[in-house]
Amino acid sequence: MNRDFRKVALIAASLGLLLSLFFALRPDDEEDAAPTTTVATTTAPATTATEPPPPTTEPPATTAPKPPDIVTIRIAVPSDTAPKVRLYSVKQGRRVVLVVRSELSDHVHLHGYDLMADVGPGQPATIRFTANAPGRFEIELEDRGLQIAELEVRP
Repeated sequence: MNRDFRKVALIAASLGLLLSLFFALRPDDEEDAAPTTTVATTTAPATTATEPPPPTTEPPATTAPKPPDIVTIRIAVPSDTAPKVRLYSVKQGRRVVLVVRSELSDHVHLHGYDLMADVGPGQPATIRFTANAPGRFEIELEDRGLQIAELEVRP
């Protein structure tokens, strides 16, 4: 048998063995696995008293994903038309970042919280706050008296 052929065959066999061991011994990744469904079936009672009952499996506990720490609201104001007033809703106590982009130079005003920031072409307005006061609050371009959005803070 050719000496080079034996080397290649030995390397190929080793790689195959390593690949097989990798797939056989790798830990299960439960996050990426599809959920399994357990179906309960009934069987006749065991005839001997020494046989333990079959194990019962309970479905895994599910938890809702944690909401993000900061809620970011992005609003774009076109220069040629009045924007459609959209309602944004957040839970009371959440930290909020309001980012407004506009082709118009003005002041963004969040009523109720009495927060303002300058906005203009290439200069977005950013308002950071904690939504402590529940209610509905108008967001507007102050100088123009143009409502651009509404913020609802839910208790």
